[in-house]
Amino acid sequence: MKRLLLSLALSLPLVANAQVNEMTVKVSKPGAKIQNTMYGIFFEDINYAADGGLYAEMIKNRSFEFPQNLMGWIPFGKFQIMDQGGPFDKNPHYLRLSDPGHVHKRTGVENEGFFGVAVKKGETYRFSLYARCPEGGDGRLYVQLVDNDTMGEHQEFTSDTLNIKGKDWKKYSVTIKSKKTIDDAHLRLFLAGKRGQKKLTTVDIEHVSMFPTDTWKGRENGMRKDLAQALCDLKPGVFRFPGGCIVEGTDLNQRYQWKNSVGPVENRPLNENRWENTFPYRLYPDYHQTYGLGFFEFFQLCEDFGCEALPVISCGLSCQFQNEIEDEKTVHVALDDLDPYIQDALDLIEFANGDVNTTWGKVRADMGHPAPFNLHYLGVGNEQWDYKDNPAFTSRLKKFLDVLKKKHPEIKYIGTTGPDSEGWKFDMLQPKMKELKADLYDEHFYRNEAWFMDKVNRHRYDKYDRKGPKVFAGEYACHGKGKKWNHFNASLMEAAFMTGFERNADVVHMATYAPLFAHVKGWQWRPDMIWYDNLRMFKSCSYYVQQLYGHYKGTNVLPITMNGRNVCGDDDQNGLFASAVCDKNNGSIYIKVANVSDKAQPVKLNLKGLKKATGAKVITLTSSDPVAENTLDNPEKITPKESDVTLTGTTIDTEVAPKSFNVFVIK
Repeated sequence: MKRLLLSLALSLPLVANAQVNEMTVKVSKPGAKIQNTMYGIFFEDINYAADGGLYAEMIKNRSFEFPQNLMGWIPFGKFQIMDQGGPFDKNPHYLRLSDPGHVHKRTGVENEGFFGVAVKKGETYRFSLYARCPEGGDGRLYVQLVDNDTMGEHQEFTSDTLNIKGKDWKKYSVTIKSKKTIDDAHLRLFLAGKRGQKKLTTVDIEHVSMFPTDTWKGRENGMRKDLAQALCDLKPGVFRFPGGCIVEGTDLNQRYQWKNSVGPVENRPLNENRWENTFPYRLYPDYHQTYGLGFFEFFQLCEDFGCEALPVISCGLSCQFQNEIEDEKTVHVALDDLDPYIQDALDLIEFANGDVNTTWGKVRADMGHPAPFNLHYLGVGNEQWDYKDNPAFTSRLKKFLDVLKKKHPEIKYIGTTGPDSEGWKFDMLQPKMKELKADLYDEHFYRNEAWFMDKVNRHRYDKYDRKGPKVFAGEYACHGKGKKWNHFNASLMEAAFMTGFERNADVVHMATYAPLFAHVKGWQWRPDMIWYDNLRMFKSCSYYVQQLYGHYKGTNVLPITMNGRNVCGDDDQNGLFASAVCDKNNGSIYIKVANVSDKAQPVKLNLKGLKKATGAKVITLTSSDPVAENTLDNPEKITPKESDVTLTGTTIDTEVAPKSFNVFVIK
């Protein structure tokens, strides 16, 4: 017993003397304004993010415009691809289905969808196509959802009939209700006749489409509801689109051209996707862009989410990574030939903001949105750079800015510091952004944990020029060393690093994690924020980090220090990172504390200048296994958890868990 008491006596001083990490928050000293655009989202059509992802269309190659016209389709019987006489000039191909030549034979097609056609029992789907009977008369089509692998008597589990009348192209539609849940069904269409009919009527079909009726906001050309809701739940302040490298294209013919992405969806031409062939070890020859999710839909989503739109346009340089030989005559637009590209930028501003009587404002109005979208930001180029003896990017950017700033000074224009966060390209471009008077410039960094924890990078924005262009951290993510996946530890590194964004909100005006989406059966790049298959989705740990920053953004920075210094995980700060903000709209204070160490850390928060508080809580994201991750089968394995904390006067004495990100909310 004496031995036990002695042991306890010896241990008590150790607990009592454990180092307390004391942080002081100057509540009465609100500093830099935090921009509404501070935390946002970046969309690029990589990893089947659009067709097969956010865009809810379920039919692959719906207009038969893929370079291999029947890719995605299994034809049978007597059929022919046609390219004359179709209803849409930009999508000229259509399919002719003719009598198979025998009453017991069939003519039709079967579509495999995007990694299958996925439907849920009891849910309804809007099927439509354009069709005609070129030889006159009446024709019939059977429309079926089929399970080719079933052991049941019937492959089809849902079916309907369309009656096609006359020689003129018309749109036909039917609502289909699924009788089962399946993620790899096919859509099957084939000619049918009336009882006793000896020869089936020829039918031409075009733009074969199927959407869930329950899309985001119920729109016919709509978005997948669960994925759009996940974006909305981030409370983004800015939405950058459509990329990324697809803005540039492997060649200029492949670049994203916004004018092709507006107008009637049936007449938007196909575009080869920049990511189709990029990685030979993850090759997707059927990866194309239908532009069904186009600039109009992007602007709509920005309105839905209540965030600023940030479109990015081509500056006339194709992807420099894929065109290292800088032969401007063959791979890039010469400076003297940039006028059409600059005009595209001017027309885009008109499309977004112009009166309904302007050319492009009328296009927007005709699409159902007469009111302007109120565009305030425009990016010019993506990850471009200069060569030491050739200002390949900045010479082009200057030509854009000379025109755009004169005609539209109300817009803020964003340049780039290239693909790297440091090195000769970055060092060359950063001062040039100031010389050219860009309003912001776009920094990208996909790096491992060591980079995010490096002392220089932990203090990255503390020493930035306060009078230069503002920073847009347009693409960043922690790529876990040896495991490029969305495991918890990589997300924790991001959370810790983002305290530097917040602490330096006078310099950093925007930040968007990237990439945003990935289909589990069709990805080229990881990590990614949101993963999904055709029926399910899960939010990565990085998603929850972004969500916590977005929900607790605040309006102004508050100084927070430990031993008189910023809390940046320095050697004597025990793996702690912190930032603090106030929200003048609701009177709250938000303190973010990341603990990247393997030990629990006692923390004392002194709220200097706090006059009154009605309560406090903490939201914590943590995992006992640092390389654990959420999955489709366990989507909520790691999620934020809320608990109360005790506020004594103006002090919070608490302990933050090892490997954790914490947001303290003081009302």
